[in-house]
Amino acid sequence: MRTKFVEIDQQKEYMAQAGRILQEGGLVAFPTETVYGLGGDAFNPGSCRKIYEAKGRPSDNPLIVHICRIEDLKMVAAEVPREAMLLAEKFWPGPLTMILPKADRVPYEVTGGLDTVAVRMPNHPIALALIDAAGGYVVAPSANSSGKPSPTLAGHVLEDLDGRIDMILDGGPVGIGLESTIVDLTTDVPEILRPGYITREMLEEVLGQVKTDVTIMSADTGQAPKAPGMKYRHYAPVGELTIVAGEPERVVHWINEKLSQSAGKKTGVICTDENRDKYLADVVKNIGKRDDEARIARELYRILREFDEEKVEIMYSEAFDTAGVGQAIMNRLLKAAGYHIIYV
Repeated sequence: MRTKFVEIDQQKEYMAQAGRILQEGGLVAFPTETVYGLGGDAFNPGSCRKIYEAKGRPSDNPLIVHICRIEDLKMVAAEVPREAMLLAEKFWPGPLTMILPKADRVPYEVTGGLDTVAVRMPNHPIALALIDAAGGYVVAPSANSSGKPSPTLAGHVLEDLDGRIDMILDGGPVGIGLESTIVDLTTDVPEILRPGYITREMLEEVLGQVKTDVTIMSADTGQAPKAPGMKYRHYAPVGELTIVAGEPERVVHWINEKLSQSAGKKTGVICTDENRDKYLADVVKNIGKRDDEARIARELYRILREFDEEKVEIMYSEAFDTAGVGQAIMNRLLKAAGYHIIYV
């Protein structure tokens, strides 16, 4: 298969063609405000199977249905509770995914065999135009090889999926850089299954009580995943990544000690602006100021991919605060490191 790469200034010219590709069972990668997604027809089991094959993704890992109109929620969910409408009115279009009972027409290939479905309405003009051109219902995980850092540039998609999918729509760099928040509305108390830009505090302002799944900041259990990204190692570079938490001076000292013991291996460090000149690694990546969580979120996946390009074998990252978006950043880092974190 030859993958068509559509530049930013060609989007309108190729949008109808992209929609037809999806309607005919093909795959199109497209930008959202979070990361690039790999789109297929949400009601076509064959499209879903193509997505799993192209990504090398386990078939029990649920996919997210993307819509472009709030009223279309009732076509993919068997029940739309009041809480779902309140969240949609507040946060859609935007980086929030809701788990709801699935409608009969949603194939189990979308839900990983579950009777629930994940739905969101992205906040990106190209994404919304594509969904509309495709008929209104596009299923899309992140457009990367399964397990690798999610793509924040169209070039990342090309690196991973060239020759495996029909088309890539280039929309430039994404705005947020981390996948959407996922909240389960099928439980007695709404539960966050994946942290993201929409924080627990923001959800509580709308819903009142909200709880957080206990595995978000710890190793996954052996249970079937209820939402994308809960079970398998994700966002991971090829090399070995360790997170180091503690007082900044202790973290720098501990990492430099380990770096001194890594002769013969190419080393890398992810650090904040405040410590960028203190590390002795071969490659030091400054992710931004510690209090600028938005930039840290945008830069994380790009940096992890750059480590792969530069063939870094051993990596260390400073830890980040778990309040607000910092929890989402740490969730992704922990998964990238296989939950290998050291407290010093």
